[in-house]
Amino acid sequence: MRIPDIRARKAAGEKIAMLTAYEAWMARILAASGMVDMLLVGDSLGMVELGYDTTIPVTMNDMVRHTRAVRTGAPQALIVADMPFLSHQIGIGQAMRNAGRLIQHGGATAVKLEGAGPTVATVARIVSAGIPVMGHLGLQPQSVHAQGGFRRQAIDPDDQRDLLSDALALEDAGAFAIVLECVPRELARAVTGKLGVPVIGIGSGPDCDGQVLVTHDLLGLSGSRTPRFAKQYASLGEAISDAVISFSADVRSGAFPHA
Repeated sequence: MRIPDIRARKAAGEKIAMLTAYEAWMARILAASGMVDMLLVGDSLGMVELGYDTTIPVTMNDMVRHTRAVRTGAPQALIVADMPFLSHQIGIGQAMRNAGRLIQHGGATAVKLEGAGPTVATVARIVSAGIPVMGHLGLQPQSVHAQGGFRRQAIDPDDQRDLLSDALALEDAGAFAIVLECVPRELARAVTGKLGVPVIGIGSGPDCDGQVLVTHDLLGLSGSRTPRFAKQYASLGEAISDAVISFSADVRSGAFPHA
């Protein structure tokens, strides 16, 4: 899958599927399915892999390392890597260097930046350097403290008008797609209809051009952290626990290993 193919999906009215990956083995499985259009190396790795309460402690070194692992596992995939907290907010020069690291050293196809406002100019500059950029509006985990926690965003009409304006500005800056997280369904439908680039929803209803989920939530590996909007398609946490119990019991009884 290539960036132009993602744009073509919207034009054709075909839905886009995106899942997170943080390791080579998971990337290999997702890519082998032939059904996932994009892999996201999200800074969500801080919460689901590293055990943090937010994504804020995730560093550029973390992102480069995990992006490289995903590229190793899925050599042909379209991989989008998050630019973590304070990797692009201090200045455009810093943002350019860090975006370049994710492409050159991490092997990403594209980078994802949260927010609008000053970020719009940063997006335009990164795009001008030949690096594809995905935007991210609505709930922005890197701004969770400023936004009052992990909750639905853009509830009142003024905020909704601002979000639509921000989405159009990111499109004008050259973003090839925008993630829209935890906003009302009606707003997500309106933004999707106004934009010429794909809108990928998460917790924003079914009317977006595509959907992204944290793979741990899909597989039942997130425990109590699974968000209400996520659909759990498997219970691998329970299966792993059962396997560990069986292994331990066999070791204690002498049934493993076989003589």
